[in-house]
Amino acid sequence: MKLSNTFPAMTLLFAFFIINGCSGDKNFESADLVIHNAKIFTVNDEKPQATAVAVKGEWIIAVGDYQEISKYIDTDSTKVINAEGRFVIPGFNDAHAHFGPVDIDYLELRYTTDPAIITKKVKEKVAEVKPGQLIRGGHWEHEMFIDKKWPAKELIDPVSPDNPVILSRADGHSVLVNSYVLKASGITKDTPDPYGGEIDKDTETGEPTGILKETAQGLIKTGATKVEYSDEEKKTRNGKEWDAAFDMAARDGVTSIQMPGGGDAGYMRQRKDEGKLTLRIDVAGYLTDDIKKLQGYDSLRKEYPRENRWIRFGYVKGFMDGTLGSATAFFFKPFKDKPETSGLPQMLYEELEKKVLLCDSMGFQIGIHAIGSKANNWVLNAYEKAGEVNGRKNSRHRIEHAQILIKEDIPRFAELGVIASMQPTHCITDKRFCEKRIGKERSRYAYPWKSLLNEGTKIAFGTDYSVEPLNPMEGLYAAVTRKDRIGEEGDGWFPEEKLTMEEAIRLYTLGSAYAQFMEDRKGKIKEGYLADMVILDHDLFNISEDEIMKTKVDYTIVGGKIVFER
Repeated sequence: MKLSNTFPAMTLLFAFFIINGCSGDKNFESADLVIHNAKIFTVNDEKPQATAVAVKGEWIIAVGDYQEISKYIDTDSTKVINAEGRFVIPGFNDAHAHFGPVDIDYLELRYTTDPAIITKKVKEKVAEVKPGQLIRGGHWEHEMFIDKKWPAKELIDPVSPDNPVILSRADGHSVLVNSYVLKASGITKDTPDPYGGEIDKDTETGEPTGILKETAQGLIKTGATKVEYSDEEKKTRNGKEWDAAFDMAARDGVTSIQMPGGGDAGYMRQRKDEGKLTLRIDVAGYLTDDIKKLQGYDSLRKEYPRENRWIRFGYVKGFMDGTLGSATAFFFKPFKDKPETSGLPQMLYEELEKKVLLCDSMGFQIGIHAIGSKANNWVLNAYEKAGEVNGRKNSRHRIEHAQILIKEDIPRFAELGVIASMQPTHCITDKRFCEKRIGKERSRYAYPWKSLLNEGTKIAFGTDYSVEPLNPMEGLYAAVTRKDRIGEEGDGWFPEEKLTMEEAIRLYTLGSAYAQFMEDRKGKIKEGYLADMVILDHDLFNISEDEIMKTKVDYTIVGGKIVFER
């Protein structure tokens, strides 16, 4: 039976029973894949546990024990996996990942503690490239440096006099550039800050330090020498970089990704046609009041509708503020360690409300980046206004990150039907400096997962890759411990906000599916649901904290096909 990409799950299930009959004496159609001898957490409250599952095509056709499932096995055609007691859950659905090709030339600086290592890596890269060629890298985090100080251009100028260098902070909201870039960009001590951005300047000399925050990054002109590649070289490089990205996702058990703005639907369709699309993906647009752009997005969502299973148009995304780490998140009160500012709003409230009302009136789902308490408050206000004016129901608008809230706003998420799209690893990254930046009192409702759940809020988990690693195990660890990755004594940071492992897995599977209107066919191991599953080498319900991030994916299954096997 050949099915279209939009064939509903329950229709398939109904057809299955028609074909096979509904009596207890029926002849069962053989499964393409059976997993048995497993410990399955189904995320299905009607049948929370099972030991076996059968798959036909893309769909799960039966869940139960081996006696129930064995009747679907055809010894000639059914692939059978003996899980040997291993843990099986739905595939991870990353609700917020900037997924793209892995740049093979990118300087990886994640977890750097000694700034001298940055100098060393830039020097090595300069030796590999031609003068004038652009050097990019990033994921550095100054709060991890030994001295916890912001880096400056002097760190890289001596080793890169003839090359433009741009090194992004881990959050992507600030960059370090060298003097070559500053000169090419015409950025001097007299250059004013753009709205929503900051050119960091030396307090004594007034000269730019090389740190550009938020919209100030838009001032960059690299002055780089163009590197010429033949069409064949470009194609080969692009293919390798995309293959590396998909391989990483499969290895980490990520079976779905929701893009927070952007995404190349055409390329994804090409990979699908070539049989190389190994995860489901939602592309997205950007929050705007430009009617022509919105009409373009409308065409895109018709081409990749919500009913699709593999490639879909998701939501339109906007930015309300920056980040806590860059001291650009937008708060009601000034930063404790930087009292001259309360953050950098990316637009006025009137502009925000205008864009939200228009996009909502056109039926778009909206997701807005908000970190600080005032940014979150403004977005909630705008969503509330849209509901009053347009009267739209079940819009499932989202706040991307929803990191630091005021107590009064916590119940508003559930009241307004707003989804908190959150990334638990941000908590264990930011907790090292959160209280220093905004004080303990305001930190109480930072990353308040449990408080939001207790109010009935729908939460979707993700990673914010490549700001944080794509590996969901780090997110699960963060959600249930709220402790540093290297471990620490005690109950964790504001332990009342910790989740159980069951809750964390739900938010990473069914919670993310709900956020994309797919909870009726994804996020559970249940008859009539898509066969997206992972088999893990550890039982996440019965291991110590320090074993969570050591847990490996043994199998990743997407649409009934094994896309990774360790």
